[in-house]
Amino acid sequence: MAEGLVDGRAPRTALVDGSGRPAPTFEQMSAVADAVLYEGYLLYPYRRSSPKNRARWQFGVLLPRDWVEADGPVRPGVSGSADSWYQQTECLLRVRRPDAVVRLRVRYLHVQHKQVEDRDGRPVESLSCDDGTVQLTFEEAVARETDLTIALDEGEHRFPVGSPAGTDTQELSSGAGRVVRRRAEVRASTILVAERLGEGLFRLRVRTANEGHVGDPHAPRDRALRHALIATHTLLGVEGGEFVSLIDPGPALQEAARSCRNDFTFPVLGGAPPATAPADGSVSALLLSSPIILPDHPQVAPESPGDLHDAGEIDEILTLRTMLLTEEEKREARATDPRAAEILDRVDTMPPEVFERLHGAIRSLNPISEASADEGSIGEAATGDGSTRHGSTGRGSIGEASVLRDGFTRARPAGKSSPAERPLWWQEGGDDGISPATDTVLVGGVRVGGGSPVRLCPRGRGADAQDMFLAGRTATVAAVFHDVDGSIHLAVTVDDDPAAELHGWYGRFHYFRPDEVEPLGGTDVPDPAAAAEPSPGPTPSEA
Repeated sequence: MAEGLVDGRAPRTALVDGSGRPAPTFEQMSAVADAVLYEGYLLYPYRRSSPKNRARWQFGVLLPRDWVEADGPVRPGVSGSADSWYQQTECLLRVRRPDAVVRLRVRYLHVQHKQVEDRDGRPVESLSCDDGTVQLTFEEAVARETDLTIALDEGEHRFPVGSPAGTDTQELSSGAGRVVRRRAEVRASTILVAERLGEGLFRLRVRTANEGHVGDPHAPRDRALRHALIATHTLLGVEGGEFVSLIDPGPALQEAARSCRNDFTFPVLGGAPPATAPADGSVSALLLSSPIILPDHPQVAPESPGDLHDAGEIDEILTLRTMLLTEEEKREARATDPRAAEILDRVDTMPPEVFERLHGAIRSLNPISEASADEGSIGEAATGDGSTRHGSTGRGSIGEASVLRDGFTRARPAGKSSPAERPLWWQEGGDDGISPATDTVLVGGVRVGGGSPVRLCPRGRGADAQDMFLAGRTATVAAVFHDVDGSIHLAVTVDDDPAAELHGWYGRFHYFRPDEVEPLGGTDVPDPAAAAEPSPGPTPSEA
């Protein structure tokens, strides 16, 4: 067991196999793993008095079973903020040689109660010292991690990952008092099981469970958290093999990937993404199983100078807001937690060139060009890579249509300019002729637009991780949106979502490319191009 320091940071250890060769190092995933470990640890404005910092510890929380199941068994979920007493990862491992070695690291936070006492030993909520600093009673956390290295073979391996109880005392300057940090015992274990599925293919199961007891199953959550594993996640590495992506397993392993059961966590490939997408599925020698849904090969933006414990927010916004805290607010934040003080120090001393990088970055630029399409073809368009995508009309087909860069078409009412004629998106008039509520796109020969029923079919490769969980669900298209690079997306609400109407009212949609949906019903929405044409009037016989 590698114990963390008082401020919650765990020491690093290099992994080397028996031959002395460096193994796939977990350091390649350290930034992302630390972001998972401390997500929500302390939120802006980083003060103890802030309401959002009074309800903490939301992700990957493994509590004693007697407390979690006081009102009934827990319902397994893929990932998220639900409390549980266990966490299970199942993943696929393709072995390249018989002496393959698997390395596993289980990480979590261990709650540590920081109690401030005055010079007479009485517990107090806050204490001012002679040097001008303030000490506040608060809940901190210590990072814990346990490593295991095994030769890959069928069977079960069990090892403890708990933490002992402990107390640390820190005397304050000038005899003003002291800070006592207390940790309760955490009892937990991890089981690693390797199951052979075929020649050179294994399924690994990693199950971490809290084996402690609260005593009173109806005790407050704060008390149960003293014996909990928080932000629990697992890192896996292999020497002589590779993990197969469950998001993009390739055609041959789709069924095997679908049979993997993951409870309260989800595994994704770690390390740097490959330069080119593999044809037979994505693989990596590293894997991160996280209680927060991530894509394969997650990365922390290189522009980010440090963790702000809120990965769902924008670094630049949080940095600006932190800069604007009053001196009194900063004083309280520094007294709340050492990690809050670290954030303030970083923000207050941030060089201008580092701050400027937070404003944004362009990873790549692609030229905008009209996709070529065969004359008179209906239902397919060339993509420029030798393949075709359904959903586009070629030039000369009935009704005038704009062929966009992604190979799909948007119907263009008569008299409106084509993308080639329209001003660039940042110029005046760049939005002329675009109407998300009434625009349509052809998908498999069916005109799709606002109100169209569709089935969601997110792509295996390159799809958003959260979209994958909507595969097969039916949805209703709300609007057709056009990106500045010429691509097109459908905004949809999921039909069986109880909050679908509310999401539509707020304008909070899921977004899918046209090739990620299947039209249902086989009927077109009204053609805006046809509707825009003037009526020819009655024929002589009708007159």
